[in-house]
Amino acid sequence: MALVLNSPRLLLRDFAREDWQDVHAYASQPEVCRFQAWGPNTPEESRAYVEAVIALAQARPRAGYHLAVVFPPTKTVIGAGGLDIRNQRFRSGEISYIIHPDDWKRGFATEVAHTLLAFGFTSLHLHRISATCDPRNLASERVLQKLGMRYEGRMRETMFIRDGWRDSVLYSLLEHEWQSEMSG
Repeated sequence: MALVLNSPRLLLRDFAREDWQDVHAYASQPEVCRFQAWGPNTPEESRAYVEAVIALAQARPRAGYHLAVVFPPTKTVIGAGGLDIRNQRFRSGEISYIIHPDDWKRGFATEVAHTLLAFGFTSLHLHRISATCDPRNLASERVLQKLGMRYEGRMRETMFIRDGWRDSVLYSLLEHEWQSEMSG
């Protein structure tokens, strides 16, 4: 059964093969992958990504939820949101998000991340959800702060990207913190 999550302005759903062109529209842009180890994508790489996340969605038990972010008025995939189960026994996961640059500064990344946190804590009953980003990616770090995630520290040289080794900042939110924020 396909997963569909609704947020106030967006729809998050499992990817379909035909989504690859919309994915390529953002994943081929240098500014989108500036802080990532992948990209800019070729058409083949965008197709392969969509195929990989479709296969991941079939795994049982499901350990990865990589969802297409759809803007309902246009039915266009404008990004992706991910929630990976990092440890089933200790109920921990990690979120990620990416939005097409045409839709930056509209609050969509925050909305996607909030939807993933709600799904992780309420449906998957996770205890801890984390997220990382390049410390130079101030917009992404602001998203994590807006969500009420707590800064845990800076991990040195965690990923090799085009301009060399990059650090990552780590944020997290715990189940009881989420419940407290939702009730307050």
